[in-house]
Amino acid sequence: MSAVLANKIRIGILGASGYTGAELVRLLARHPQADIVVMTADSHAGEPYEQVYPHLGGLNLPGLVKVDEVEWAGVEVDAVFCGLPHGTTQEIIAGLLHQTQHSVIDEVLRESPGDAAAAIQGTPRIIDLSADFRLDSTDTYAEYYGHEHYAPHLQPEAVYGLTENYRDKITDARLVACPGCYPTVAILALAPLLQAGKIAPEDIIIDAKTGITGAGRAAKAANLFSEVSEGLHAYGIGTHRHGPEIEQELSKAYGDNLIVNFTPHLAPMNRGILASCYVRLAGGASVDDLRDCLAARYSDEPFVRVVGEGIAPATRDVRGSNHCLIGVFPDRLPGRAIIVSVIDNLVKGSSGQAIQNMNIMYGLPETMGLEQEALFP
Repeated sequence: MSAVLANKIRIGILGASGYTGAELVRLLARHPQADIVVMTADSHAGEPYEQVYPHLGGLNLPGLVKVDEVEWAGVEVDAVFCGLPHGTTQEIIAGLLHQTQHSVIDEVLRESPGDAAAAIQGTPRIIDLSADFRLDSTDTYAEYYGHEHYAPHLQPEAVYGLTENYRDKITDARLVACPGCYPTVAILALAPLLQAGKIAPEDIIIDAKTGITGAGRAAKAANLFSEVSEGLHAYGIGTHRHGPEIEQELSKAYGDNLIVNFTPHLAPMNRGILASCYVRLAGGASVDDLRDCLAARYSDEPFVRVVGEGIAPATRDVRGSNHCLIGVFPDRLPGRAIIVSVIDNLVKGSSGQAIQNMNIMYGLPETMGLEQEALFP
């Protein structure tokens, strides 16, 4: 497909009033091939968008409507970004696809399972930013999200949207499940090393800190300024939902099931994730070998960069950008290393990566609309 489309991609954004929805609008508003035509926000339906987000005023955006008021069969839309809360997306996506010739597509897939290109003709392509399609196992989903999977027939075709690992599958996907922010920062740092046999799979500790936007925009006492400022606390200890997602993808890189020690922390900042990953060297590898392995893996990647020896990546180095920076350090303990990985949770950890996937799905330059460097300070 040409790098310049004859017509712009007509886009719907579900959950446009959340943080990820606002970030999608901010980035897509300057994307040369994107045209936002539908925006939903149940709690703000009927309001102009600039009333919800004044900094995004003057963009000639469509009005906000409730998601159940959209008649998808009569809407001309090419791609739909879903930024809805976990547990709500499965049924909505199933209904959306049903209204857009779902039954015809299923028939094509039954007769020719590998003909994904034929199956997506005439239907919107879905880029989901929630957790509803990230886990391969619907049983694991039910265990960690507290309810059964509401669209199990769609799960087998969902492509995990970590762009650097699944670029080829994303190209022809009808449904892309964008990774969580913690999994993104951890998998990018660790998967190549497991695949190369340079770290021990049974001894991985992921200690991660995120900004408050990772908790969403809903009003919660735990998110009040006085609750999160001037302090740092761990949460979801041993039970966080991103744990099985990280293990799912690292197990694929390693080639067998593994379990990691993962603990998230909430930091008093708006954006950013920093993961300190503690690993044991394997296969005779040195710390320099780890750095060289990661540098070689990401040498052709536009958004992932391994920093030089002795440089410690910080969240301020990626703020507002779609970049991931990775640093590798020797531990004081012999035979061990510390890998520090940073991203902006709202960009590479969510909306930016979603747009990166959209670019791939439509044959556009992967960096289109994502060229901005980090804001500093």
